[in-house]
Amino acid sequence: MFIATLIASEKLGQGDISAAADRIAAAGAKPGAIGWIEDAVACDIGFDGDAVAVRAALEGAFAGTDVVVQEAARRRRKMLIADMDSTMITIECIDELADYAGIKAQVADVTERAMHGELDFEGALDARVALLKGLDASVIDRCHAERVVIMGGAKPLVRTMRANGHDCYLVSGGFTVFADRVAEEIGFTRALSNILEIEGGVLTGTVARPIVGAAAKRETLLAEATAHGFDPADCLAVGDGANDIPMIEAAGLGIAYHAKPKTAAAASARIDHNDLRALLYAQGYKRSEWMA
Repeated sequence: MFIATLIASEKLGQGDISAAADRIAAAGAKPGAIGWIEDAVACDIGFDGDAVAVRAALEGAFAGTDVVVQEAARRRRKMLIADMDSTMITIECIDELADYAGIKAQVADVTERAMHGELDFEGALDARVALLKGLDASVIDRCHAERVVIMGGAKPLVRTMRANGHDCYLVSGGFTVFADRVAEEIGFTRALSNILEIEGGVLTGTVARPIVGAAAKRETLLAEATAHGFDPADCLAVGDGANDIPMIEAAGLGIAYHAKPKTAAAASARIDHNDLRALLYAQGYKRSEWMA
C-alpha cells in the first residue's frame, strides 16, 4: 500500500483531490482511502499499484502543489540527514563570505556550477576557499549575524522529529563556523561539516582534510542507520545540490528541496513550491503535533 500526499502552497479543493484520484486510476493503480492532514492544505490518497507511474501522473498536475509518493508503512521516518546551505538556511555561506571580500560573483558562479554537478565538489571547494585567503576571520561572525536566515519550516521539522525520538543530522559541505551554530539553533542531534583553516586571525585559504562531500553525506546516513539498528529505507534525506545526490538515493525518502535539475531527477520526491513544513505533512504529522 502506498500514499500520495498532495501539499499545496496556497489551497487544495475537493475537486483537486477527485481529479488526483482519477489520475491515480488512469495510471493503472487502485485509489483507496482519502484523508486530510490539514484542510485545504495537505491530503493523503492511499493506493495500490505502481508508485512510479502514480508519481508521474500527479507531479506537476496541480498548480503550486507538491506531491510525495511513498510506502504507507514507512512514512514516519526514523532519522533525518539534511544539507545546510540553501536547504536548512536560505543562503550559500561561502558566497556570502566572498561578498565581504568583494568577489561574490566570481565565487557564486563556481558554487552554482558545482551544485549543478558540472564541477568536482572537492576541487571547486578548494578553488573558492583559496580566493578567500587573507580575509579577516571576524567577518565570519558578522556574516552569521547579518546573512544567515533559517529556512522556513526547518525548526518545526527537526524539533518535531526529535520530539518523536528520531535523531537528525546536519551534514554539510559548508563550514563548521556556520553549521555548528545552525545545528544548535534548529535543534539537530549533531552536525558534520568542513573546517576553514585560520591562522593569525585570517583565513589561510585552505580547508582541513578530509573534506565533507557527497561520499561523507551518504556514509553518515548509512552509518547512523546501522548504529541505530534500522534500514536506510526508514530514513529521510533532504538537499538541493549535486553533492546531496548519493545520500538522497540512499534514503528511503530522498527529497530534492528547491533543487538543481540533476538532484531533482535523482530524488524520490521534489519540494518545489512549499517550505520544509512539507516534510512534516509528508510524514503524516498534523499541525497540532508540530513542535514550535
